[in-house]
Amino acid sequence: MTDWQDPEAVSLMLDELETWAVVGLSPNPSRTAYSIAQLLQRRGKRIVPIHPDAPTVLGEQGYATLAEVPFPVDVVNVFRRSDQAGPFADQAVEIGAKAVWFQLGVIDEAAFDRTIAAGVPMVMDTCPAIEWNRRAR
Repeated sequence: MTDWQDPEAVSLMLDELETWAVVGLSPNPSRTAYSIAQLLQRRGKRIVPIHPDAPTVLGEQGYATLAEVPFPVDVVNVFRRSDQAGPFADQAVEIGAKAVWFQLGVIDEAAFDRTIAAGVPMVMDTCPAIEWNRRAR
């Protein structure tokens, strides 16, 4: 485990934070973002789809950008390639999100350093499903 997966940050997000903006969430059920958004809902989290087309997904209205969400977001969960993920961490800080989560395989060390330096907890290169399963062992 790296410092990218600080157990305290993971616990904060999974246990205490409720509203998760899911960047890259589309209505395509074969995509990982969709299944993880479903899991978040089953775990009692409110999901907010963030996608350029702003579709309604899993019963929740989507928004084209994080800045357009008209209510507070607790966690920004990013399903984008590593080379495209960093700006979403910066936007999360700008909108006052309480935490940032980069999914499994999504790594941007500079974005991690900027986000942590801004006082916002961040994890990357893991998944809520993995972390919840790790706890169940």
